[in-house]
Amino acid sequence: MTLKPKVFLSISLRAWPVLGLLLMFSASLFAQVMSPRYYDPGAPTLTDIWVDPLNGRDGNSGASRAQALRSLDAAWTGIPSDTVLATTGYRILLAAGAYAADSIPNYMERRYGTYACPVVIQAADGQGTATLLRELNIFDCRYLYLVDFNITAAANNLIHGESCTNLLMRGLTLQGDTNTTQETIKMNQCQYVYLEDSDISGAFWMAVDFVAVQYGHIVGNALHNADWVAYLKGGSAYFRIEANEIYDGGTIGFSAGQGTGFEFMISPWLHYEATDIKFINNVVHDIEGAGMGVNGGYNILLAYNTLYRVGRRAHALEAVFGERSCDGDTARCAALRAAGGWGPVSGGITEPIPNRHVYIYNNVLYNPAGYQSADSHLAVYGERAPSSDSNISSPAETDVDLSLRGNIFWNGPPDLALGIGDAGQGGQTSNPTCNPAQFLTDNAVNNLEPQLVNPAGGDFQPLPGGNVFTAATYAIPDFTGDDRPAPPEEPAGNLSNAVNRDYYGNARSSSSPPGAFIQGTTNTAPVASIQANHTDSTISIPADDTLTITAGLAAGAYAGASADWWLAAATQDGAWYYFDYLNAPAQWRAGLAVTWQGPIFDLSSADVLTVSALAPGVYWFYFGVDTVMDGQVTLASLFYDAVSVTVY
Repeated sequence: MTLKPKVFLSISLRAWPVLGLLLMFSASLFAQVMSPRYYDPGAPTLTDIWVDPLNGRDGNSGASRAQALRSLDAAWTGIPSDTVLATTGYRILLAAGAYAADSIPNYMERRYGTYACPVVIQAADGQGTATLLRELNIFDCRYLYLVDFNITAAANNLIHGESCTNLLMRGLTLQGDTNTTQETIKMNQCQYVYLEDSDISGAFWMAVDFVAVQYGHIVGNALHNADWVAYLKGGSAYFRIEANEIYDGGTIGFSAGQGTGFEFMISPWLHYEATDIKFINNVVHDIEGAGMGVNGGYNILLAYNTLYRVGRRAHALEAVFGERSCDGDTARCAALRAAGGWGPVSGGITEPIPNRHVYIYNNVLYNPAGYQSADSHLAVYGERAPSSDSNISSPAETDVDLSLRGNIFWNGPPDLALGIGDAGQGGQTSNPTCNPAQFLTDNAVNNLEPQLVNPAGGDFQPLPGGNVFTAATYAIPDFTGDDRPAPPEEPAGNLSNAVNRDYYGNARSSSSPPGAFIQGTTNTAPVASIQANHTDSTISIPADDTLTITAGLAAGAYAGASADWWLAAATQDGAWYYFDYLNAPAQWRAGLAVTWQGPIFDLSSADVLTVSALAPGVYWFYFGVDTVMDGQVTLASLFYDAVSVTVY
């Protein structure tokens, strides 16, 4: 049984694009950020290219459903290559059906979208209605958005991206074959990669494998049925991994860092395996090895996660060495080492990559009766000696400023080994931040069996009124970032470790319990809904049809709270309209302003617009509430939904 997150900001998987309102309040695209929780594509300018595997013909124009092409290959070929798109982007609309392998490009490369003019490949008839029967190999593409389709294939990778920037993957279902699929998603040397609300499974190694990838997030996904289910390594940095369900794995659920061939890394990220990774509000269950860990990381936060049935092979959590080898290109390895990078002088040598500033705070780890770690709660390795010419300080250590506080461990018998403090282990008694006495004092270790609603049935929330709410938690200190290795010096990243929401987006406070959920109920955040002709899917209608927009709101625990209410529409030409309920007569007006200000209440679905004879084009409609009532959009308190309509 899997969870289905009701995501913060209530983004409909089938809405396109996500809230153009945010164009006015654009978050930084150049650092790991906590808000907005999801990538905001804005309101781009797009030219549609239709593809229909059943009724299309590659000799058609592709300009409408009636003129659809047959193959994705033909549609992709129609997008200019080696050209930065400045006047229009392109949206390939995949009509429902299965797309045969021979209709899919062998190699997708050198398409250069921009934020205002991206390249989009999207299922036209709703999430999951279009299925590709072949993998996608993508090289050197920019602002490429993959939305709402499926890939089912027995390929080495189902999506392989290399040297790409601003790659969004949203609402995808990728199902590999555990016999033939090595990595379901494989990203190499990319930046600004966003994986959202997708189901990624089926690999004999990794469901998600990012090597030398910087900036982005992995949010709201189901990641499962793989050995190392997900990791970021090889100098990957500045990622938020949040509100995912990670399950049915082998060696590990999630790891910040692992082992990398030195020649595959890019400057300046030449030292640690992973930097500035925040793994928060996730549910990890049914993992044979460690539920989560760090293998050669700097400034890594693992906080407010719930783990269930993990670590049976050996240990439940780990802070161990990453590894660095040279896998053939010795000249490049030597050049990177000469630039200050950490690595071996030649092939055949593997160097240990240490950890520094790993914070493991306020997690729940629950192994029920009959399921326990074979060896210990933790694996924290003792110091090692790297080669003298590797640029790695000796001794290499895994436990420098390693801090575990506020965690519940229920795992095996009372005398299960800790995994720290013994000979050959880290966390010796002399370590001021991680030692056996500190670990037992600052965490609930086998003295509080967490009461969850029904974890065996897939409900991992704390039982209302149960003992999880009595467990001590600790404020998480920020990172300082003042001891980054150099040369070359990496950007500092996001030093704040504030986690101000839970798995569902409910606001956390200092009194919130450990684990991914703040309360033992379903999502209590407001849930907005907006539909076009009574569906929340993207729709296409002829110009002479009538369009009806309906909106509704479930107030949840926010009933009575003051809020800005927003009801707005945008055209593909950038024109905005809003419904004005503050000034009589209530009506739609040109421009963009708050619709109404007042308490949040349950609003039954009601018609808010009925119109016919719209001009051809793409229209976006938005409805939501913002609990900071000031007439401005406040991202951290905004709950909304969106839907798009294409008129032809």
